[in-house]
Amino acid sequence: MERIARQWCRRVGFSLVLVASLGAAVVRAAPPNDGKLRIMVFGAHPDDAEFKAGGVGVMWASRGHHVKFVSVTNGDLGHYELSGGALARRRKAEVEKAAKLLGIETEVLDIHDGELMPTLETRKKMVRLIREWRADIVMGHRPNDYNPDHRYVGVLMQDAAFMVTVPFYDLDTPPVEPNPVFLFLSDRFQRPNPFRPDIVVSIDDVFQKKIDAVDALASQVYETVYGVDAKTRKQQLDSIPKDPAGRRAWAEKMHGARYAAIADQYRDQLAKRYGAAKAKATKYAEAFEICEYGRQPSEEEIRKLFPFFPEK
Repeated sequence: MERIARQWCRRVGFSLVLVASLGAAVVRAAPPNDGKLRIMVFGAHPDDAEFKAGGVGVMWASRGHHVKFVSVTNGDLGHYELSGGALARRRKAEVEKAAKLLGIETEVLDIHDGELMPTLETRKKMVRLIREWRADIVMGHRPNDYNPDHRYVGVLMQDAAFMVTVPFYDLDTPPVEPNPVFLFLSDRFQRPNPFRPDIVVSIDDVFQKKIDAVDALASQVYETVYGVDAKTRKQQLDSIPKDPAGRRAWAEKMHGARYAAIADQYRDQLAKRYGAAKAKATKYAEAFEICEYGRQPSEEEIRKLFPFFPEK
């Protein structure tokens, strides 16, 4: 009935608000229409969005903007001792704790780790999430990442970049107007094309909050090592402190090196918007690439969407 009502409403040109009078709640929960930005970040697993965009997430949220991180799979394979439902529940609890620390919202989709495919069903899920959030900015992985779940998040996001605007695609949600700005999260892969840092943001002021969120992802930060043999894995895991304070200090050192490397690599981009002195002094940064699909923002719009840069 709801679907029929929405289709009828569009065809005759009535306001979507009027459909509610038919007894169905058409528009799902969404941020208030308060003039604030609405940002959605898709990570393949419960940790990816936090690692790649936790800094800007807390920066937006602290200014009253609406931020939601979405884990497209439940992460039920990402451990060497746990798996299945027990691990999925644990990782969901971890990102929920991280979200509270960052001041954002979070959601974990019920798709198994390692089994994400760019299907019509999943494309519609992503389109609905973006439309329900009425996103101004959408972020996700690039489609040439090493991990198949990461790659397919990128493919799905690119597909959604067009479909969110098509009025009669998925009649359960209205199209997003205007089309969001779609951004890729940073990575180090070079083929077939390397990451291009169009927007680089200093996260020095919120670095400790970001590390608090990283610390909350204990199953991944302190208990999981990929890409090495069993002996090396045990050595690396044994080297991680077991006490809470020691673990957090370890996370600050190890993960801080990642964000320091981004600042070092992209200081020219930092200087473009912060000036040479601030760029030189920046210790930690996050970087994003503008997807050629979706809205192409001007420099003026970039500064409105990322209200962290100093005025010219």
